[in-house]
Parts: sequence; C-alpha cells; structure tokens
Amino acid sequence: MSVSALFQPFSLRSLTIPNRVWMAPMCQYSAEVFGPNAGVANDWHFAHYAARSTGGAGLILVEATAVSPEGRISPADLGIWNDTQVEALRRVTAFLRSRGTVPGIQIAHAGRKASTDRPWRGGKPVGADEGWQPVAPSPVPFTDGDPAPTELTVEQIKEIVGQFAAAARRALAAGFEVVEIHGAHGYLIHEFLSPHSNRRTDEYGGSFENRSRFAREVVDAVRAEWPDDLPVFFRTSATDWLTENADDEREGWTADETVRLARELSARGVDLFDVSTGGLAPGARIPTGPGYQVPFARRVKEEAGLPTAAVGLITEPRQAEKILANGEADAILLGRELLRDPHWPHRAAADLGEDKRLPDQYGWAV
Repeated sequence: MSVSALFQPFSLRSLTIPNRVWMAPMCQYSAEVFGPNAGVANDWHFAHYAARSTGGAGLILVEATAVSPEGRISPADLGIWNDTQVEALRRVTAFLRSRGTVPGIQIAHAGRKASTDRPWRGGKPVGADEGWQPVAPSPVPFTDGDPAPTELTVEQIKEIVGQFAAAARRALAAGFEVVEIHGAHGYLIHEFLSPHSNRRTDEYGGSFENRSRFAREVVDAVRAEWPDDLPVFFRTSATDWLTENADDEREGWTADETVRLARELSARGVDLFDVSTGGLAPGARIPTGPGYQVPFARRVKEEAGLPTAAVGLITEPRQAEKILANGEADAILLGRELLRDPHWPHRAAADLGEDKRLPDQYGWAV
C-alpha cells in the first residue's frame, strides 16, 4: 500500500493511472523532414519514451504531435495526419503499456508559431526550402520581424477542427489511452482564446464566447471520436501574464477566463486540465520560481471542480508530494526534470519511503 499521495493511483472514466508522476509533453524536434517518413516517430522517440516508462512514470504524454503538416512547430515535429505515423507510434505505445505506463498523446496545431527551426538552430522562421506559410486567427506575427500569418477563413477553421478529430481517431488506432488537446503556449487554440492575438470581428473574435468557440468546437470534435470510457485532457495557459503590464496595448487571456473555460469544457467531456501559463507574448514578464504555476492549477480545481495536473519548476519529490497532499492538484507533470533524470519517479519513491519500484532487471541497483 502506497504511503504517499504521489504514488496513489488515479482514475478517470474507466482508466486507472498507477501513480501521479506523469511526463509532460516535450518536443524532441527529431522526426524526418521530407519524404514518406516526415513526421514519423523513429528510434530516438522510442528510446526517449521507453526510458521514462522504465523510469516509473505513470502516464507519458507524447510531445505536441501535429494534426497537419502546416500545424507543425518545426519541420522536424511528430505528426499524426497519416497511417504511416500511426504505425510507428504503435511501437511506442506497446512498450509503454508493457511497463505499466499509460500512453497519452498531445495533439496540436502551432498556428502563427509554426514553420520555425529547431531550438538548437535558433528557432527562427525557416525559409521556403523547408518552411510554409503559417496561419492564425488574425494576421498578427508572434514577434516583430516575423512574417505575418495568414488569417484563417471560417471554412479553414472548420477544416482544422476536422483535422483534430481525425488526429484523435488515429491516436486511438495507435494505441493511446489519453488524448490531450494543446490549447496553451501561444499555439493556435490559445491564439483564438487571447484578445492579444485574436483581432477578429466575426463569430470567432471579440467576446469570450466567440474567442472560445474554436476551443469548444475542437473539444466536441475530439470527444466525438474518442471512446466514452477514455479521458480527454486539455492543456491551457492559465494567463498570458499581460494583465499587469500597463504598457501593453491589449490585455491577454486571464486566470478568470481559464476557470470559466474549464467549467464549459468539463461539461463537454474534458476530464482534466493540464495547467501551464504564458507562451503567447514574448514580452510578457513572468515571475518564475519553484511551483510558480501551481496556484493556477489550484484555482481551476477548486473553482471549476475539474481535476488538474500541475507543472512548472517542480523538481523535488517532497515538493511534488506537498502539492498533492495540500489538494492543489491531482497529479504532477514533470518536463525538464524528467529530461535530466528519467528515473526521477524511482528516486522519489525511495525518498518518500515507498517500496522498491525498479524493474526486475535493475534489481542490482537496490
């Protein structure tokens, strides 16, 4: 019997996740760029996710996986718009399940932040040899000097909603048991939500009801394709960190709006909010520090009555344990810390007095 909150199982619909130490989506920018294997998971992805599963993560959310070629952040992103990509991902999900890890995937469209280079190559917009024209709610570039994105027509918006639905259908065929919709970090859904990036005057712009319409339509389309007995997550940026900036020309998305959105999406079948912040405006002043995003997860949990996962500079087992014990969130999503230490869950178990959790093959290390 587990003695810690961190290693208690967690159930959503028919799914039981064996612990509360989960892996956050973290882009690897390591797929092939051209040809029939563009966007296809390869040996790097298998080794990366297998290591974290062997390390004890209860749930692994595979990195932002594009619903279309134009939805990729970089040309080297994973995709889930064809059956070749599905087949490669089956290898990953089969291994995760064999280790007792629940396989999940984040499906995404990068919007105006698409067609950029890998971070270690500068992350700037790529040229015509590898890149494409980004799209967005409004023709407002992410940063000064970036090419302006093309404003989506209503017909194109509906097409992208359909791409999210098709991605969910393929994710199920690939063996995933959780699908997360990426509505954060300045990508397309977030761009619609925030008045800082959404300048539209039609039914997709202006009021909260209109700005959140695209998010609601995507959730409805994904939920219609996803089995009733499996959960849907939604990743949100709870604030753009712009409301305190008196010199900013437009107020951004706020924590109050996040709570309202959580209530609405919960009623439409979203089972958990993965609560992050920022990513929409490069000039935002973000007061970072250990657990700096946890209060937003707590607000959603308490005010919307929706389970949440906390992220953001959570690095130590007792810090993670305290967040759960205090009822601030229902699970912990680790990002950079799991890049540094794939076996963080095993280390946390030892630190918190849990029984041995290493694989049998690693028993020599006990």
